[in-house]
Amino acid sequence: MKALVYETFQGDLELKDVQDPTPLDHSVVLKTAATGVCRSDWHGWMGHDPDIVLPHVPGHELSGSIAALGKDVKNFNIGDRVTVPFVCGCGSCEQCNSGNHQVCDHQSQPGFTHWGSFSEYVRIDQADTNLVKLPEEIDDITAASLGCRFITAYRAVVAQGKITEGQSIAIHGCGGVGLSAIMIAKAFGAQVIAIDINKDTLKLARDLGASKVINASESSGVIEEVVSLTNGGVHVSLDALGSSITCQNSIGNLRKRGKHIQVGLMTGNHQYPKIPMDKVLANELEIIGSHGMQAHKYPEMMALIKEGKLMPQKLVEQTIHLSEAGKVLREMNQFTNKGMTIINTFN
Repeated sequence: MKALVYETFQGDLELKDVQDPTPLDHSVVLKTAATGVCRSDWHGWMGHDPDIVLPHVPGHELSGSIAALGKDVKNFNIGDRVTVPFVCGCGSCEQCNSGNHQVCDHQSQPGFTHWGSFSEYVRIDQADTNLVKLPEEIDDITAASLGCRFITAYRAVVAQGKITEGQSIAIHGCGGVGLSAIMIAKAFGAQVIAIDINKDTLKLARDLGASKVINASESSGVIEEVVSLTNGGVHVSLDALGSSITCQNSIGNLRKRGKHIQVGLMTGNHQYPKIPMDKVLANELEIIGSHGMQAHKYPEMMALIKEGKLMPQKLVEQTIHLSEAGKVLREMNQFTNKGMTIINTFN
């Protein structure tokens, strides 16, 4: 099969012929229909993920059809159209038994713990636990757009932030996760403030439902501006980028008893941001992590998509051939794209 491979971190990304995957007893092999290019893939290529063993094939936001089945797979058949969350649970640990597959003690992640979906075929483990059947109303490109950024934003806003109608929410960083969070929060009736450094991205944020936007590169003080716009701070705030500055701004712009949701990956020099614990204590703030979403939670989100209340397809900026993915991946940290890039042609 064709796959995009790198043999050294930060090295060349080359389209190569490699061995097709074969299913384990509990696995399936999918023929990839579409897969997103995500900043998490960029983090992997940079060497930020200790699970990656070289040489490696990235890719974790995907949709496809089942091409091969392991002998123990019970709930799916050859030809089924499916998607999968980027965190796959083992199905039997304490976390999975409590329904929290997104923090499985023995999780696997295509594109990180094993080869991913920048390829014609990809193996998915513990298929009965992790696969999600796709309804006819959701096409392959839309399904691929869900796999990391959209489901991460959905769980962060709805399950972790517990946003309700009339509340205010600040979204720091308007990449794929941030733009998804804006759309979702708006659908749940929240007043959304979007913060970014790119004016074109902020225009898209407004189009997707942000009632106020702040250009952080032009603001004299993001925290003060958010607090002023909301008469005391927001109820919920997301760091959707993952930097010391966005994390600190997100915590700082909360009203009393507000919730900060850390969604963006904190790596390198950003791993240990300064947190105003005096303010956390005095104002009873909550600091909450959010890491993906369980497969069994997809139906409630897909119902909103089928009803037209959520439209993740609006977040797709471009579709490309697999051969173009290396260039896009290398440039992920330049933040030139306003929406998602999806690979939908593989040969």
